[in-house]
Amino acid sequence: MHDVAMEEFESHLSGNASRAFYDHLDVCAPCRAEVAALTGDMEEISGMLQMLKPDPDTAPQPPLGFHHRVALRIVESQRREAWGLFSPGAAFFRRIAFASLLVLAALGGFLINREASESGTDAAFIMAQYDANSDRPADADRDRLLVTLAGYHE
Repeated sequence: MHDVAMEEFESHLSGNASRAFYDHLDVCAPCRAEVAALTGDMEEISGMLQMLKPDPDTAPQPPLGFHHRVALRIVESQRREAWGLFSPGAAFFRRIAFASLLVLAALGGFLINREASESGTDAAFIMAQYDANSDRPADADRDRLLVTLAGYHE
């Protein structure tokens, strides 16, 4: 088949071929025969496909409510999938709770340790803070003096 016929064959099938295509078919017998054969093949295939098309009167119809039930199932599965992102499972939440308790215990231990070291209950810390030149009542220093005496070692 010549280039003109090959390029315009699809347009011929849709009914929009150029005048040059038909002029070429008028003078070229091999292209005319090949286009006729291909057109016949296409019509045969089209007829076979028409036979596969179901007759609306004899085609089985789905029961009433079928489409609605399918649509509801699709929506429910989409909701479950979306909610699944936010609920990974009980094992995940147990691990999170355990990790939270460990962090809480470590933080509590750190705070208690820090408070004990900064509370000023050891004798060296109290003696270092004592300022004899300040004007305070005598009973204000009684606790510091007792701790100093109790922690004094020779």
